[in-house]
Amino acid sequence: MAQLTSFGRFTIVAVIVAAIFGGYVYFKDKGVIGTPSAQTETNTMEATPAEGNTSGENATESTDTETTTTSNRSAFDYTPPAPTNGKLRGVVEMGASGFNSFIINVDADKNWKLEKFEFGNSLVTENMATEEDIRAGLKKYIGTMLDFGVGPKDIHFVVSSGAAKADVTQKITKALKGLNYYVNTVTPEQEGTFALQSVLPPVYEDRAFVVDIGSGNTKISWKENGQVKALEGPGAKYFQKNLSDQQVYDQVKAKAMQIPESHRKTCFIIGGAPFKMAKQVRNGKERYTVLKAPADYNMDDAKDKAGVNIYKAIADATGTQQFVFDWDANFTIGFLLNLPK
Repeated sequence: MAQLTSFGRFTIVAVIVAAIFGGYVYFKDKGVIGTPSAQTETNTMEATPAEGNTSGENATESTDTETTTTSNRSAFDYTPPAPTNGKLRGVVEMGASGFNSFIINVDADKNWKLEKFEFGNSLVTENMATEEDIRAGLKKYIGTMLDFGVGPKDIHFVVSSGAAKADVTQKITKALKGLNYYVNTVTPEQEGTFALQSVLPPVYEDRAFVVDIGSGNTKISWKENGQVKALEGPGAKYFQKNLSDQQVYDQVKAKAMQIPESHRKTCFIIGGAPFKMAKQVRNGKERYTVLKAPADYNMDDAKDKAGVNIYKAIADATGTQQFVFDWDANFTIGFLLNLPK
């Protein structure tokens, strides 16, 4: 084959380029080729879940982000008073889903500040925690508190009302007695009262209520004429008791409808399931996070879906628009606040 001249090679390349360009224009006009950036943006918008499913069925995967916002959310502007000349007190909560520890600085006026906390899994309600597991976990928490500066007499242990129903609770009591510590058990009503005392600011006592969605039960409380009213409903692991979403929704809604109209403006909410909801929308390290509406949550975990179902029942019953999650509060802190000075 004869060798092409430089001009010949240039002519062939020019023809190929022209053909490619002409084909691009043709297919673009036919709509076959789109704009890459526009296509990417559309896919991103479609992937953002817009509506939740409180029954827990066909829920899309939720995003673990702390920057999500919705139109009905606003920042909660409140700063609790700091303790003055306080002392350190520690508590270990033996709950239905875990052993959690809290160290607070509390003063004579019961102003408090969370200094240290730790969460762990215990599988108490599943009766999968051995006596040795419990003893090792409790000794670890005790050692951590002592190292932090909490006095031995200022370390307390509380069994949640949900965990108290489990057979393994006797193992917990036995393990602590072996370490010369006393175990405090609480009723659901006491737990609801302690939750209220830890999370409800005094200025909100006449216009707000408190919800603590635990694994074993849900506590609803408010203050009326100076007295705390507390109710108990199913917890976020109700599916382990063969209760349906609708059954629990109806039970919790009936309980929440007992909250006085005057106290339905704001709800302060705590617990494991609300923690997961708040995590999706938390702004930085804020102490208080306003939750999205129940319909705006899509959760994967069965316990989290159940928590949204309970949350929806309360929201539907009360019409409350502002649910405020407190990242520092826990019912066991309320227990500490009730101890003698």
